Amino acid sequence: MSDTEKKIADTRGQYLQAVSQGQRLTDAEWRNCRIVLTTERIALVGDSKRQIALSEIDRLTDRFDVNQQSAGVSEYVGFHVDDDVLLVTASNHAAFETDLYRAALDGAVVLAQHPALKGGVVQDTEWTKGRLKVSDETVRLALADGQAVDIDRADIGDLSVEEKQVSGAERTVIQVEHSEDDISVETHLAGEEFQATVLRTMLEDSAEANRADLDLSATEKRVIMALHSGVSPFDIPNFVGIDVEKTEAIFDRLVELDVISVLRERTEVALTTKGRRVAGDRMGEQ
Repeated sequence: MSDTEKKIADTRGQYLQAVSQGQRLTDAEWRNCRIVLTTERIALVGDSKRQIALSEIDRLTDRFDVNQQSAGVSEYVGFHVDDDVLLVTASNHAAFETDLYRAALDGAVVLAQHPALKGGVVQDTEWTKGRLKVSDETVRLALADGQAVDIDRADIGDLSVEEKQVSGAERTVIQVEHSEDDISVETHLAGEEFQATVLRTMLEDSAEANRADLDLSATEKRVIMALHSGVSPFDIPNFVGIDVEKTEAIFDRLVELDVISVLRERTEVALTTKGRRVAGDRMGEQ
């Protein structure tokens, strides 16, 4: 281990070689191992020792069910390295995933545009450098201008990925929607290929966990869109074209569905993560 390499985690788990040199191994089995994770590599120590340099990982996946052995495990990480795929599961898998994200991203410098959108409105914000810090709950971005942006992983309403020109190069841009002071904002992030791969995987997992799947009426969706665009709850009846009693009934239903939360009893509401997700889906339909 080099002077700069630091150990992040040391735990027990299993690994399964799903693909070797491009060939799917349908008879592969899980093997018990010790998992040592550092800032530079992951080592799997069992009957033999396997090492994967973090910089060599092409992408991560949460499912790659090559056979019944792999399908029978509920949580694992799939490491795609060249023509190989290695599946790894830890005894405390949620903690291991966070440690993996920390190993790959803590201290990484990325390009950020924050906020790129605010309340659904495009902002004239320049790209700037930022340094990442990952925890169980948040992704913190320390920007070069002194701003500290906290993206709550449980507050991510939507996420999309595009290839764009950023600072004179074609880059993968991760567009993540979250909230600041109860206002929907969108932060755009771009980095080196490996960092972008890990960051995208982590944020997609959070977005998927927060995904809204609700049966809402057209009027309820219009109320959500109005709140998303910054209309005051007091102005919803006139803005949407419904009476106060109907508005109150819709608010009650949306509170029950965890789409909005009450800030002041019967007077003020704000969209939750699920509500912002509905608004994002609605905007995509228009």
